[in-house]
Amino acid sequence: MSRIKSISPWATYFLSVLLVIIFYGSNSSYAQSGRLMAGTAKINITPKTDEPLHDSVYARSLILDVAGKRLAIVAVDLAIFSSDRVVQICKQKFGLQQVIISSSHTHSEPHPDGKWAFQNNIHVPFYEEQIIKVVGMAVKNMFEARIAAGYKTFPQLGFNRLIIREDGHAKQSWTGDAHYKVENPDRIPFGPVDQELGLLKITDNQGNTRAVIMNYAMHSDIVCFNYAISADYPGVATRKVEEALGKGINCLFVQGAGGNIESLQISRRRSGPNDPMPTDYGVMERVGELLAWEAISLAKSIQAPSATEADIKLMADSITLTGRYNKSLKYNVHFSTILINNKIAIAVCPGEPFVQFQLDWKQKMNLANASGFLFGYSWSGGKWPGYMADVRSAALGGYGADEGGDLIQVGAGEAIMTRQLENYYKLTGLMRSTPPQ
Repeated sequence: MSRIKSISPWATYFLSVLLVIIFYGSNSSYAQSGRLMAGTAKINITPKTDEPLHDSVYARSLILDVAGKRLAIVAVDLAIFSSDRVVQICKQKFGLQQVIISSSHTHSEPHPDGKWAFQNNIHVPFYEEQIIKVVGMAVKNMFEARIAAGYKTFPQLGFNRLIIREDGHAKQSWTGDAHYKVENPDRIPFGPVDQELGLLKITDNQGNTRAVIMNYAMHSDIVCFNYAISADYPGVATRKVEEALGKGINCLFVQGAGGNIESLQISRRRSGPNDPMPTDYGVMERVGELLAWEAISLAKSIQAPSATEADIKLMADSITLTGRYNKSLKYNVHFSTILINNKIAIAVCPGEPFVQFQLDWKQKMNLANASGFLFGYSWSGGKWPGYMADVRSAALGGYGADEGGDLIQVGAGEAIMTRQLENYYKLTGLMRSTPPQ
């Protein structure tokens, strides 16, 4: 049975109409006070294509504005998406200080000529124009806003797909052996996983819900190898949340640290587009429905805050790293730390972080009397770092841990999350920049 995690009083009132927002960067910092304005919009980003279409893919935007200082979060139903052009145009055209593009990581995005968007396929210019458009739509649809947040714990939907074998090393779940079957059909709930669903709720001054951010850590590949366009389970979940909460509400799905987390329920993998065995979309629908049910319940339980002063602080940062095996590779990784009312701490990370980082971040924030969220697959600049395994997982091995493409150096995730923690304490004011007197 689901249960709502105990939430301290600040979690139900922490943001309201009066807000102070601070952006920290390498060359600038801003502080403004005033009423919080928010804007949200949704747009279809399914391109014209000959590929089969099961369900459309979308981009959803959320703008937070205080006295003209603006932060944009754009959630896209794509595997991986980054665009310097989108960030540059949105900053110039709409006066944004920070643009975060968060990919749901669906493995069923459009694949013209077998290429993904991150491989610069022919649809990228269309995606860019649609994302710029949906940000502009949100800017034109601003309203006085309040924000609240919460968590909910429920039985896990996913499992840790890097399964430790008899030799002590781990292998990915789609590699079977004498003991474990391919794709874990026994649905063994290997761990660690994060069983919490996080949710941010944006309301207007009349208490009407206008947007929610759903934060959950699990790969979006239930119908992988379906050879058709689909937003996978996040598409189902967001649609059902929007339908349940009311007309005009947008639900942004922001992936957590799901780099090594797979759904316990998946469709049979087709061998190719001509495989006569159809994809089982019922599994995708069911998982999305289960997640949506929890999100709807959580959203309804979160109360809109009363009018009181609050603040948002944001620190943008970057770190340069190298490859695990190829030391000639350079990764300039950009990330952000967002602190809301000194209680809600969001670590915004690009790439595919492993779930241990999310669990550790939440634990560290709990020690700091704060509530931690990790927004994975969320790009704001620099080079996409790919999989980011924790050191133990990098030693155990498996796909994304010690094999699979140009992997980033061992310890990269720890370095980034240590900087996130340092920046969190800078934002709180506890981290001194000079020795005490």
